Order: sequence, then C-alpha cells, then structure tokens
Amino acid sequence: MRLTDTIAAISTPYGKGGIAVIRISGADAIEIADRVFKAASGKALASLDGGRAVFGEIFETGRATSIDDGIATVFRAPHSFTGEDTVEISCHGGILITQRVLSAVLSAGARAAEAGEFTRRAYVSGKMDLARAEALGNLLDAESESQLLLARGGMRGILTEKTAEIYDALRSVLASIYAVIDFPDEDLADMSREQIRDVLSISCGKVAKLADTYRTARAVKEGIATVICGRTNAGKSSLYNLILGYDAAIVTDIEGTTRDILRDTAMLGKVTLRIADTAGIRATDDKVEGIGIDRALREIDSSELVLAVFDGSAPLCDEDRAIIGRLKNAGKTVIAIINKSDVGVNTSAKDEICSAFEHCMLFSATSGEGFDKLSSLVEDLFIDGEIDLASDAVVMGARQHSALVRAGALLGDTVCELDAGAPLDVCCISVEEAMSAIGEIDGRLIGEEIVSEIFSKFCVGK
Repeated sequence: MRLTDTIAAISTPYGKGGIAVIRISGADAIEIADRVFKAASGKALASLDGGRAVFGEIFETGRATSIDDGIATVFRAPHSFTGEDTVEISCHGGILITQRVLSAVLSAGARAAEAGEFTRRAYVSGKMDLARAEALGNLLDAESESQLLLARGGMRGILTEKTAEIYDALRSVLASIYAVIDFPDEDLADMSREQIRDVLSISCGKVAKLADTYRTARAVKEGIATVICGRTNAGKSSLYNLILGYDAAIVTDIEGTTRDILRDTAMLGKVTLRIADTAGIRATDDKVEGIGIDRALREIDSSELVLAVFDGSAPLCDEDRAIIGRLKNAGKTVIAIINKSDVGVNTSAKDEICSAFEHCMLFSATSGEGFDKLSSLVEDLFIDGEIDLASDAVVMGARQHSALVRAGALLGDTVCELDAGAPLDVCCISVEEAMSAIGEIDGRLIGEEIVSEIFSKFCVGK
C-alpha cells in the first residue's frame, strides 16, 4: 500500500440518497480538490483554514460545464481523521453523479483508495491505535444496541488504557531485572525480587481478567452457534420463528415439514445467536428426510448452544429419550424447552427432562410464555453481568484474546519459576515475550501482515 499517495473514495454507502461524500486524503488533497471544485466565492480551497466548508460547483477536468454543485470541507493536517490534509466533497447522492465526481477527482491526480486505507493512515499517523481501529470496524458493523455500546467503548480507548498499564508495569520489572544483571554488585534495581514477583503475579491476574471478557464480547458481537433440535412436531420451527420475530420457517401439523437446515442471525436479549432450525429427529424411511436428520445431528455436534425442544403435553417417547441421551454426552450448553405449556404439561415427562438437564423451562411457542425467561437465561449463560459494555475494558476479537492468553501463560510460568527459586535472569525472555504479546493489542508490536489483514476487512471508503 503506497501510503504517500493522495487517495480518494466514496465514503457514503453505494446507492441513491440525499447526499454522498467523496473523501480525498494526502499531501496533494487540497491541490487536487481545487482542480475539480470551484467555490462560489471565487476563493481557492488552498486559501482556506482547516475546518472550513464552502459551497461551489464540481467540474471534470477540461469541461466548462459543472457536474454538480455541492460543499467542500477542508481539513488540514494533523487535524483530520487520517492526520493528513483532507477534503470532503459533498454532492447530491445519485449513483451516477457520485461516480462522476469520484472519476473527476481520480482524473485530477488522486489514486483510488484501497479497503480500509483511510483508517490505516489514521493508525500509521498515530491518530488511533490498532485496538481503536478494530473497534471502529465493529461500530460500522453494529446491528444491535449492545454491539454499538461495545464498539463505542473500544473507540474510547478503554482496552488500550488497561493493556498499556500492564505493559508499563512489565517494562518496570524488566528494567529492574536488567539492572541486577548488568550491575550485580550495586543496588540499582527499583524493585526487590519479592516486589518483582508480586508485580508479575498481579499483572498475570489482570491479563486473565481481561481475557475472560472475550466470552461476553463474542456473545454480543460474533454470536453463539445455536441449534434448535428435537423430534418432529415438538415446536422447533415455531420457536425459530418466535426468536427471529417473523415467519421464516413453515409450521404445520404434518410431521417432517422441516427437512433441511434453516439459518439466520437474531438477538436474544444482549446475545447474538447464529441460529439453525433443523429437521425433526426420528426414524424414517424417507430418504430426503433422512438426509435432513443427518444434517441436524451434525449441526448439534458443531453448535455451542442447543435449544432442545420437547412436546411437554405428551409422554416422552423413545425418540425423545434418544435425543436426551445424545445431548447429555455432547458437552454442549443445553437448554431443555418443554413446549406447549399452554395445552398442558405431562408431569412425568417434565420430571424426566428436568432431571436430565441443568437448564430446563416450561414454554409456549404459540403464546410466547417463557420467552423472557429464555432470553434472561441465555444472557446469564454467555454474558458477564458485571461487565458494563460502555465503560469497561472488553476484549472484542480473537486476535486480542489470543495475545492475552499467551501473555497470561508466560507470566504465570514466570511466577512459578520465581517461586521455585529460579534466578531473575531466567525470567527475562518470558517477560519480554509477554510484553510483546500485550503490545500486539494496540499495534505497537505487530507485523505488517496482520495489520494488512485487519484493514482489508474495512470498506473502501473507510
């Protein structure tokens, strides 16, 4: 990526709208904008102070007739999103006109921006660290209030601040260790061996606490792989529709109506569910239905959360018991849903189901009875209620979580070595590696390949 080029892109969504914004960023941004934008006042954009917006007309190079009229806003380095000179031209939001304005800017000397290049330039110029940049990406993708709160907290740098505190503490430890190694006969270390051990132990605890927040963030942002299973006509598709909020699955009294897997994403409370509705599990001679049942069983194996639906109005059958047996040994989080409570509950069936699973509830997919309880239970299982998504440091991605897990393991091993009487110089490499892992969070110690991968997931205009 040629970060010294002046780049341009459409920064608003593709399509018809009230306005569209073409962003130009780089050393020649104002000069290039002056070639296509003529202010109504007659003043060149180069004469304007930063933060000024002017009305004018937009031209293609070599043509006397304007393409459109609009507003150009000038931002001078370093007071812009990218930290570079930037001009944003707002024009009418038609598909053709927007493309014409961008083409005019590119013809005037700008290069088409690559995916995430504006944000990457903000990172390179020090306007934001890598953790904030990733949070910005999450903000753009947010589809729920919880995801929005999580992203905004990350953009405020809460996670960066917490990891920086740990990084600085470890740096102080290393300084003391090296002072002892380099000058063993002089008392130059700021910390004693006991103090070094305590700081490493405390840092290890802080790292572990931060790493634990990823479970909550993953439930909110990435979603929990969830399968709805059970025998035919237990009410699986009705539950699926209830969670989605619309009739996505066909519901009939005919057994075997659902034959293939239906997939969607839905919010249940604060938790995002990547949910699959499956064929009813039963013995059948129907070849097509049998394929659907095999797929349902594989879906159970690959899921994290299982919503096992039982017809609570009838006694359990052999198929129900086979499902119970399979789920008890599956190593999954299972919520047993005793459906059709509005019709009546078979007490013996209820008692047998509840004795098999830790989480069990009466439910009516028809009336919605029990839905709030289900939502609360899923939240309790996957969301740490003590975490404030808006104000607490939360690890939002697998990359960050992996770095913290590595750092925690290294620090834990180092503390054990010190407790076993190992000399201080043995600990240096482990502490340095832990610092390196923590430094990956905000990007201070991370490779170019990973940085490129992160920003490649952004849209072109961001």
